[in-house]
Amino acid sequence: MPNMTIGVTPANEGIEGIRWNILGQIYVPKQHSEHSLSWHATFPVGTFVPPHIHPTQDEFVYMLEGRLDVLLDGKEGFAGPGDLVRLPKGVPHGLFNKSDAEVKCLFWVSPAQRLYDLFWALHNLGPTPDPAQVVAISARHEVDFLPPPDAG
Repeated sequence: MPNMTIGVTPANEGIEGIRWNILGQIYVPKQHSEHSLSWHATFPVGTFVPPHIHPTQDEFVYMLEGRLDVLLDGKEGFAGPGDLVRLPKGVPHGLFNKSDAEVKCLFWVSPAQRLYDLFWALHNLGPTPDPAQVVAISARHEVDFLPPPDAG
């Protein structure tokens, strides 16, 4: 895993030119080291990250543009520009763009764990990936998706 390097990651660019398509969302990594990973995310209208848990990472989302509906430990809320969403390890959470505009935000996790590798594994899976495959790949990278509410 890389050590953090000094420098500036320019606007609209990712480290090493990386730009991931993660299930219709665009993630542009800004920094990666053993201790943390950060990325700029664009959520098109109607996209979401279903409820899941990071058992070994704290996660943060700083809202830049738009509105995300959030499900935090079973409670519904929302976040808008300037808001910081705090997601402690082990707490179930989901993020949803139910608005009529795209959302832009900055994510970061600490420590980085295997999330960088997960994004490579999920990159360009296609417009209709097999949900079971996404769940299995994610579990191997320390992200545990929760069953849909009606699946219990």
